[in-house]
Amino acid sequence: MNPEQKTPATVLQALTRHRVWSQLDPATLAALAPRWEQTQADVGSPLLPQGRLHSRTGLILGGTVDLHDPDLDMAVHLQAGDMFGFGATPTQHLTTWQATAASDCHIAWLDAETVTSLCREHGALAYFFPSLAAAGQANPAPAADSGVHLNLLGTSVRALIKREPITLAPETSIRAAAQQMCDLRVSSVLLVQQGHLFGLVTDRDLRNRVVAQGLDINRPVSDIATLAPLTLQAQSPAFEALLLMARHNIHHMPVMDGARIVGMITATDLAEQHSTSPVYLAGDVYKQTTVEGLARTSTKIRPLQQHLASADASAYSTGHIITTITDAITTRLIHLAEAQLGPPPVDYVWVAAGSQARSEQTAKSDQDNCLVLDDRYDEAAHGDYFRAFSRFVCDGLADCGYIHCPGEMMAMTDKWRQPRARWAQYFQQWVDKPEPMALMLTCVFFDLRAIHGKTDLLDSLRQEVLQRTRGNSLFLAHMVGNALKHRPPLGLFGTISRIRGGENAGTIDLKHSGIVPIVDLARVYALAGGAAAVNTHDRLEQVAQAGEVSPQSARDLRDALEFLSKLRIDHQARQMARGQAPDNFLALEELSNFERSHLKEAFSVVQTLQGVLGQRYQTGRY
Repeated sequence: MNPEQKTPATVLQALTRHRVWSQLDPATLAALAPRWEQTQADVGSPLLPQGRLHSRTGLILGGTVDLHDPDLDMAVHLQAGDMFGFGATPTQHLTTWQATAASDCHIAWLDAETVTSLCREHGALAYFFPSLAAAGQANPAPAADSGVHLNLLGTSVRALIKREPITLAPETSIRAAAQQMCDLRVSSVLLVQQGHLFGLVTDRDLRNRVVAQGLDINRPVSDIATLAPLTLQAQSPAFEALLLMARHNIHHMPVMDGARIVGMITATDLAEQHSTSPVYLAGDVYKQTTVEGLARTSTKIRPLQQHLASADASAYSTGHIITTITDAITTRLIHLAEAQLGPPPVDYVWVAAGSQARSEQTAKSDQDNCLVLDDRYDEAAHGDYFRAFSRFVCDGLADCGYIHCPGEMMAMTDKWRQPRARWAQYFQQWVDKPEPMALMLTCVFFDLRAIHGKTDLLDSLRQEVLQRTRGNSLFLAHMVGNALKHRPPLGLFGTISRIRGGENAGTIDLKHSGIVPIVDLARVYALAGGAAAVNTHDRLEQVAQAGEVSPQSARDLRDALEFLSKLRIDHQARQMARGQAPDNFLALEELSNFERSHLKEAFSVVQTLQGVLGQRYQTGRY
């Protein structure tokens, strides 16, 4: 091998042309290329010791590689452009398969930690490393036992399977695979070897990886397959399939019963169960090339919420689905901004705050966001770029219906577009000097979630903040006082008090009188216990496990949150059906006697636990 071949430029060229790595933007690829270690191996040489495939991801730049499992007598022949090892080889084989040079070869290696980080930052990339998502390392959807279910609703994944799985051996030719797909009128086939799922091939693969590339159709179909595709267990709720497809922008998913393949479901199967499909809506978002196109697509969000409400979807699941679409729109705007302005001069992470961060959005949401920049940021050199960048994204979100935050808590505001070190100073000041304005800001900026970019910038910051707040009696006492400012509207003898004056007279404010108090309580518990969860439901689960609140109280708060949030979602759906703008103000006349009774109970739960928290504060428990 010539020394020139082992330069970062060689890797960059391969990444740019690669079907997986080309999902990343040019700037990310350019920064990533030098991080790959390049090696060469003679024919017959082992590439990694047996059992070490889990430590690195290998990309074949030249030559061929054999993966062999002596226990199963299974072999896979890989060529230039193929990947193996961490994330690319099925998890069950990482400790048994051996990688050997089948010819003189040139390999580029990337460590497992970097691959995991990249998958967290880039959803499109995560799809090609599904074993990481399955292991909870690449932004997985909520677990099946988390209480999330749509009554696609109340439907299991197994119920969506329409036929026995169509399977082929990996060595089947591309021509034969295409012929079988045509004969059976299916859009995908599964590759199976000795009963084990090997890969997935779709009609899109045939178009993009064969026809468009002029690939020899006599090559094995495994050359164009997605290896170790994302799968679901048959007993999983259909909602989980819907979320995974929307999040990863995919349309086919194999279904397993344990280790046995039982079928395949598609986005079409879900769409037939649900007339407005988040999967298609998310896919439509990623297809848009202009802000105007995204704005048109975003008009489908309100009908989506109406359909979810009519299908009796839980508030938890509705919040996650609506937020998933917001995340997709935000990410696409970021892509468009970088395409227009060029690659960013330093690393950054775009961060959602408030309800988007908590995955609790409805169709009526403004935008709260910020930008955490790498500490190499220099205002004179880089300020103009990130000023234009953040303005593009925030204005684009406004065009898509996410109005500018009235309090200007957005990345386009200079104060909320700062290097990581400056953000650390902000949080230190808010915690050490919890003045009224600081407490107001903490209610927004203590609920943060990375949307796009270098997530380590936020993750490390979050850990520092939680270490600072955990057990901090002065700060927590002030947070408790702030959390008690929003009270449920219960009067004497448990009657519900209505708003007395103004345009909303005679109604109750579901958001500020019911939902916000629960969100505030969960936030205080989380900061006190150092819980990293952001979603309110998840926070209550974590703090109950940590002993910050009793399991029964946590369950009561979760149930109250679900009930109040569902009332708001259904109320907004009725408004949208009448052609009205959705709001948070509910007239009690809209409710049945049964619902009014439960509303009182939900408010009573909040009132009681606010009292408990207030008593702890007054007695100095913290």
